[in-house]
Amino acid sequence: MPGVERLTALPAALRAPGRTLVMGVVNVTPDSFSDGGRWFDADAAVAHGLELLGQGADLLDVGGESTRPGAARVPVDEERGRVLPVVRRLVAAGAAVSVDTTRASVAEAAVDAGAVLVNDVSGGMADPGMAAVVARTGAAYVAMHWRGHADVMDAHDRYDDVVADVRRELAERVVALRRAGVRDEQVVLDPGLGFAKTGASNWPLLAHLPELVADGLPVLVGASRKRFLGHLLAGADGRPVPPAARDHATAAVTALAAAAGVWAVRVHEVAASADAVRVAAAWRAAGAPPGSTAGTTTKAGRATVRVGHAAGRTPGPEGVR
Repeated sequence: MPGVERLTALPAALRAPGRTLVMGVVNVTPDSFSDGGRWFDADAAVAHGLELLGQGADLLDVGGESTRPGAARVPVDEERGRVLPVVRRLVAAGAAVSVDTTRASVAEAAVDAGAVLVNDVSGGMADPGMAAVVARTGAAYVAMHWRGHADVMDAHDRYDDVVADVRRELAERVVALRRAGVRDEQVVLDPGLGFAKTGASNWPLLAHLPELVADGLPVLVGASRKRFLGHLLAGADGRPVPPAARDHATAAVTALAAAAGVWAVRVHEVAASADAVRVAAAWRAAGAPPGSTAGTTTKAGRATVRVGHAAGRTPGPEGVR
């Protein structure tokens, strides 16, 4: 997987497993689109996380604030109170844990509690203090493509070329992170499927994942149960299928994303995706030329937007949780 060997902010087991990793979602929220608050209680959330580990999750993403379209923000103390007990208990159980938050104070507290990665859907734009926390703690950091909070993001689904625009805006975030002292070795990029992308905008990003992977930093993909899959699978009446009925489609996206060389996929139902990444790894290995790396990808069609590796280098030319 291109760029993964440089992700030294993560434990070795999360850098070079020879396949795409599976990140299991643990929503400690009462209003998640995907599970309706089934894991809102801390005991239930911990039990669910351990179940996901048993299904093959490589790491667990714990979040205490819903980012489904239209969701209102929760007070920071409430988010912290939801997340930290679950993070501590899962870490104590031996899990590699990520914290899903846009708030610097929550991220810092979670890292202090043992989280190894901060998964920020805003890419540092929601909280000006986030980059400093990431730089100071040395934690791995997912910077997602983002154009606004859940209550307004659908209005920002306007692109000249969604693939080029997302790659350019992510490259700008990398430059901003570097200026704040965040090392490339900490950074993972996420194209932000469903965030300021209500439907058709998601498919070109998936189709051109090899280009984003080739830009040089590890990539996380979060397509699980999202609206664009629900609309794709709609019945004759045009109504999207419910979130839990989107898991087979999610596993199909996982296989394709893994074949494209992404570092990890973020999913609600782990077992099928755990199988899918292994199929993709075997597929890639079988197709690699002798003496080459199975993770090599090619660029096609569009100009490359390089994020580069040297600090300070300038880059060239349905959001549901």
